[in-house]
Amino acid sequence: MTAATDEVLIRIEGEVGRITLSRPKALHALTTAMCKAMTEALLAWRYDPAVKLVLMDHSGERGFCAGGDIRMLAESGASDGKDARQFFFIEYRLNHLLFEYAKPVVVIMDGVTMGGGVGLAMPAGYRVATERTTFAMPETGIGLFPDVGGGWFLPRMPSHIGTWLALTGGRIKAADCELVGVATDFVESDKIEALKAAIVADPAAIDGVLTEFEGDAGRPPLAAHQDEIDRVFGADTLEEILTRLKAAGTEWADEQLRVMGTKSPQTMKVALRQLRLGGKMESFAENMTMEYRIGARVVQRHDFIEGVRAVIVDKDNAPRWNPPSAEGVTEAMLDEIFAPLPSDQEWSPLP
Repeated sequence: MTAATDEVLIRIEGEVGRITLSRPKALHALTTAMCKAMTEALLAWRYDPAVKLVLMDHSGERGFCAGGDIRMLAESGASDGKDARQFFFIEYRLNHLLFEYAKPVVVIMDGVTMGGGVGLAMPAGYRVATERTTFAMPETGIGLFPDVGGGWFLPRMPSHIGTWLALTGGRIKAADCELVGVATDFVESDKIEALKAAIVADPAAIDGVLTEFEGDAGRPPLAAHQDEIDRVFGADTLEEILTRLKAAGTEWADEQLRVMGTKSPQTMKVALRQLRLGGKMESFAENMTMEYRIGARVVQRHDFIEGVRAVIVDKDNAPRWNPPSAEGVTEAMLDEIFAPLPSDQEWSPLP
């Protein structure tokens, strides 16, 4: 079985359906064609008795997946937004398909796992980190929001760490990934090829295989700040979070203030509302419907276009956010971003 794009390699080995992201120069950033190819494969394997397990990984050394095709999204957002909306629609259907998938899915999160890569990894039942894993949802730094299911996964992490990740774009390594439930297993990178071979050899023994290869990720650095994160990022509003950080007077709190000062106030507020609503939702599909509404609108707003210009295109890292402060982002602005779309434009899961 071959994919419709050479940017993702799709085949069956033994009783394992294999999906390998293969766009190394772009750190495997997802395109619409890649999402379509993965969806077609997963649908073909869903009821195929010859496929017992799905294994997802990447080619090359640099990382699993850095996100989505941001340049395309920004170019589309600057015009009619049609291509961006199509990408989100197809990508979110893929995220939901993985979340509901009846067969075991193993994702090897070796190296960078951010944005769209998180959307592939988090729905999987087995998420393997290595010492090279770097997990992050950095979207607020470009005027976007932590989508691909962030509204579901992040608020379900302990101690409001998911809110901290969403607002600061904080990067965490393997031990912290285990602490917050991002990673189910830790395997040293030099054992990954042997692990994959063992999975292909006996997919039915996946639990025993992972136990055999399991390593020690060490102590999670975030544990030292867990109580402070819980106390600060549990606040109901962005303004209150900033107030609590200022009052904390710790070196760590000052650093979070500095970092958040570089993010889009609009999309920090979007992310906070997204997580508070998503944390109460009863289905992943409901969350993805909300995220599609946000994405369809945010991608055409000033902060996203400006964020991509500053961080990715011109690389001056000096975005001019509008509004420039948290106080300028009103509830009415947020209501507009979160409002239902016309019924014929709403997102829906695969039939």
